[in-house]
Amino acid sequence: MRPFKRRSDLAAPRTGRAARGPAGTRIDGNERFGRWTEGIARGMGTPWFLLALTLFCVLWLAWNTFGPEHLRFDSPSLGFTALTLILSLQASYAAPMILLAQNRQDDRDRVQIEQDRKQAERNLADTEFLAREVVALRLSIKDLPDREFLRQELRSLLAELEQQEPEDEPDAPAAPEDLPPRANLSTPEPHDEENESRSE
Repeated sequence: MRPFKRRSDLAAPRTGRAARGPAGTRIDGNERFGRWTEGIARGMGTPWFLLALTLFCVLWLAWNTFGPEHLRFDSPSLGFTALTLILSLQASYAAPMILLAQNRQDDRDRVQIEQDRKQAERNLADTEFLAREVVALRLSIKDLPDREFLRQELRSLLAELEQQEPEDEPDAPAAPEDLPPRANLSTPEPHDEENESRSE
């Protein structure tokens, strides 16, 4: 019987019991331990922990000082050695837990700063793109004719049309004094009457 079982598929990760995070991600033992230490460090940083520790120390001292002698478990003559040992043990474990929680928080802050930096770069790129688009729109709008230019163009076109109108009009009829004299058909001339009387 072999002591270690050889894995046939080395490309696949090992399957073990691991907790699931809020997003469905796997949480290994280190992550679970880190969260546990963060919870303890967060609890030790509250006023309730200080109040509970103070109450514990007061009860410890009062019981070992004023309690029955056969029920005391820490001697006041030795300077409450057990209490000192417990507090030292608690401090020796609390300091690494707090440091571990701070390191994890620093790692999260580093990741958050990196994400913020990438987001700021994307925002800067978007802002530069929008600025270029706005400049292009301003240049295109600047090339468009304004109101005064349109008015001047219309006035010049109107003046050209007014100049072309007399040239395109047909010739006006000549004045009466310019016309040749027409024969008066209604009143015969006097010599014509004389000729008519002679012929009769």
